[in-house]
Amino acid sequence: MSVARGLSKLGVCSRADGERLVETGRVRINGRAVHDTALRITPETDVIEVDGVRVGVVERVYLALNKPRGLVTTRDDPQGRATIYECLAGSNLPFVAPVGRLDKASEGLLLLTNDSKWAARLLDPTSHVDKTYHVQIGSLADESTVARVSAGVTEPDTGERFTVKHASLLRVGSRSSSWLVIVLDEGKNRHIRRLLGVLDLEVRRLVRVSIGPLSLGALAKGQWRRLGAEEVRALSS
Repeated sequence: MSVARGLSKLGVCSRADGERLVETGRVRINGRAVHDTALRITPETDVIEVDGVRVGVVERVYLALNKPRGLVTTRDDPQGRATIYECLAGSNLPFVAPVGRLDKASEGLLLLTNDSKWAARLLDPTSHVDKTYHVQIGSLADESTVARVSAGVTEPDTGERFTVKHASLLRVGSRSSSWLVIVLDEGKNRHIRRLLGVLDLEVRRLVRVSIGPLSLGALAKGQWRRLGAEEVRALSS
């Protein structure tokens, strides 16, 4: 694999950060400085140094974060917007990457890890891991609304099909709003927002409350916790 991918696999940094480290001459492989990001290495046997310090396999870390609204799910944002990594500031954790994304306006359960294989299994479309969302819409919903959401839509501009695994009515508010429960077992870009947009349903809030058997629970907004071994196994089973 490439040097940058190897650094990511070892949990040192993201692949993009790894490429920058190589390009600036901060990485040595078996005692020799490298500048070629395409150089092939074997992380398990090659001696890899970053800034003169040998790196190896780091502790595998699995986190659940209650992402607040207004943060972007990225390490570095070209527009200078606040990112989810502000929630991890001062934690002394190794590098972790988000498993999937929540857009800036969305909130709720987000997983982060430095175990790329575990993350890939969760993100594999064939895994069909359920993700449950509570969605506030700007209208009074009823069973006909639920039926429309459940039927899915085809986006007129792109011809792309958006469906849900399950939809139900959570509650109807007193100020012309309602909450829906929507379960997906696939995750296209801005899936729920685009589906409801075709139906002319305004999304006021979108909160992911569970991924597979793992629920957000009482985790406070902006806070994170480590997953237990049983939770890690349950998510990948």
